[in-house]
Amino acid sequence: MIRVLRLSARNLARYWRRSLLTSGLIVLGMVAVLLFVAVSASFKQIMIGQITDSMLGHLQVHQRGYVASIENLPLNLNMKPEMVARVEALLREMPEVEAITPRLKFGAMLSDFEETTNIRLNGVEPEREAAAMPLLAGRLLDGEIRNGLLAPGALLLPELLARGMGVQVGDTVVLVATNVDGSVNGRTFLVQGVLDAVTGPGGRDGYLHIDDARALLRMDAPEVNQIAVRLQDPGQTERVARRLEQRLGEIVNPRGQPLLTVHTWDQLTPFANIARMIDLLDLFIRIMLVGIVLIAVMNVMIMSVYERVREIGTIAAIGTPPGRILLLFVGEGVLLAVAGTVVGTLISLGVVRLLNVWPLEFAFGRQEIVLAPALALGDILWVAAIVVAVAAAASLQPAWKAARMDPNTALRHV
Repeated sequence: MIRVLRLSARNLARYWRRSLLTSGLIVLGMVAVLLFVAVSASFKQIMIGQITDSMLGHLQVHQRGYVASIENLPLNLNMKPEMVARVEALLREMPEVEAITPRLKFGAMLSDFEETTNIRLNGVEPEREAAAMPLLAGRLLDGEIRNGLLAPGALLLPELLARGMGVQVGDTVVLVATNVDGSVNGRTFLVQGVLDAVTGPGGRDGYLHIDDARALLRMDAPEVNQIAVRLQDPGQTERVARRLEQRLGEIVNPRGQPLLTVHTWDQLTPFANIARMIDLLDLFIRIMLVGIVLIAVMNVMIMSVYERVREIGTIAAIGTPPGRILLLFVGEGVLLAVAGTVVGTLISLGVVRLLNVWPLEFAFGRQEIVLAPALALGDILWVAAIVVAVAAAASLQPAWKAARMDPNTALRHV
């Protein structure tokens, strides 16, 4: 096999211009694919991080049925204190978990004594919320961070509502909420800060201390309706969610049905569709690479067979087996692919390094995003394997034609 590859390399060197052009096309395809993979993966990671590290966490635990009716922000599906304690104990036993934050999410009416509008509120434990959502504090547009995030009796308002109602930091507002029993209660709060919309341009999510939330809802027990979890490695989200779902299956109702369920971040936000679109674009780019390699290698191999008919007849006449002839031409296609892959990978790694020295920056809402593209070994090997496999497949038809060529007919070819 080594001897066949040497002969293949010698034949490629004989037609070096054509070989160089074909390898150049493969290099171009490799560079395009690897750079797209590196840049798109960086953008996808940053986009997901903006969502998971400021709002959702990597996964959340709810009482079964809560997410299906989350738009109504139901309070009748809260988790009782005993249940919350069991869930948190399970989570603390898992080494993959970095931080846990319980929340009480509900709807209310916000008034500045002149205007009234609706608002979604997140009752949180400030220090735990800040640990689980490290990017949340960075979304503060006005005001200051206290007590890890906010102080008791204070409120963080979304910019949309603050601007619409003309409310500023230091103003007093009233929150009016209806509890699970249907009774209405109102309390005054001091606006501590204004947040860039955490949930997008139409975001209406505000934050207050969880003790204030329970007092506003007149709760007798410290209930919550979601527990957000931050993992040390986001890549383990699916695996950790499955393990946690199995463990939480031990918490059942009197009929033996599980009471709790686990949802990963992509099940809780429509922004996950953007990540799926990036993956789809990645697939299309790889298909384009397959097309480039297929056309380039097949074209050069067909021309190679056509121009070397008499040579093929000669080596067949002296007793070279058809299988050896077939391997000779397939070897040429594979060597072209390997050369293009190696050069394309080196160029891509060089460009990626330059993009980290002089990074790409752009605005994502009001956040300044700095791309830090990187190429994983798995991505490089996967793309390289596709190129070599397609090149070998593209060489088969011309190689098969050469191997089956009749020596007498080939020697008479002009």
